[in-house]
Amino acid sequence: MGNMLYLECTSGISGDMTVAALLDAGAREDVLRRALDSLPVDGFSVRVSRVKKSGLDACDFAVLLDAEHENHDHDMAYLHGPTGAPGDAGRGHAHGGDDHGHSHSHSHSHSHSHSHPYPHPRSHDHEHRGLPEILALIDAADMTDRAKAIARRTFEVLADAEAKAHGVSRDEVHFHEVGAVDSIADVVAAAVCFDDLGATDVVVPLLCEGRGTVRCQHGIIPVPVPAVVNIVSAHGIPLRLLDVQGELVTPTGAALAAAVRTRTQLPERFVVERVGIGAGKRDYATPGILRALVIREEN
Repeated sequence: MGNMLYLECTSGISGDMTVAALLDAGAREDVLRRALDSLPVDGFSVRVSRVKKSGLDACDFAVLLDAEHENHDHDMAYLHGPTGAPGDAGRGHAHGGDDHGHSHSHSHSHSHSHSHPYPHPRSHDHEHRGLPEILALIDAADMTDRAKAIARRTFEVLADAEAKAHGVSRDEVHFHEVGAVDSIADVVAAAVCFDDLGATDVVVPLLCEGRGTVRCQHGIIPVPVPAVVNIVSAHGIPLRLLDVQGELVTPTGAALAAAVRTRTQLPERFVVERVGIGAGKRDYATPGILRALVIREEN
């Protein structure tokens, strides 16, 4: 039997956590960088580093934006208000979209080794993108057909969730947030890593989410945010709400899980071949990691 991949989402899931966990589990960084370098998009670099999260050695994947493309997604004063308290109703949240205001524990600014900034001098069409424009970017990238299919599927899942949330058709959705540079980089990177690991099945039993509210461009919205609720509803992914104030599951993370999930339960007996731990970038009362296990079923 072929290898399986198990995503243990007990501290939530986001795009950057997924990429980090898959890299740590053995996906090749050079393949990821080649795909990102081929994207006709500018304004970002990527950094892969080692950090400590809940005392554990973990991989951190970060998309670093230049000043023109910066969206404050990782600015904790902007996201959480002046006090930085997780329960603040005024914390920022990018509208229903992606890992804008959604990626997870923002400690460990000391990410220290394996840092490889990668500049992208490309066009400046990042403000608003529809689904066809994003799919065209994916088609232009240097990645396998399977990786492109995963990335396309992820954005289609997101588009359907946003369309339902806002009462419009999929073709009318314009991704100011989901279509931003860091979101595209996260989805493409994750798709490349899923493909590179070569797992024939992906096991995602459930997603663990927090509680409370976040602020988007249109006002205060509840956690889980509407796009996440629409994704798990459409794809039958169980949610478990933890007693944690904060957003643990981002729309990008939920969409990636929906795009690759082929099994709902782990096999009764399996051997763990490799372990990957991806660090989140916010501090909540959870371990703040996504664990990816490459496993082999045993009869």
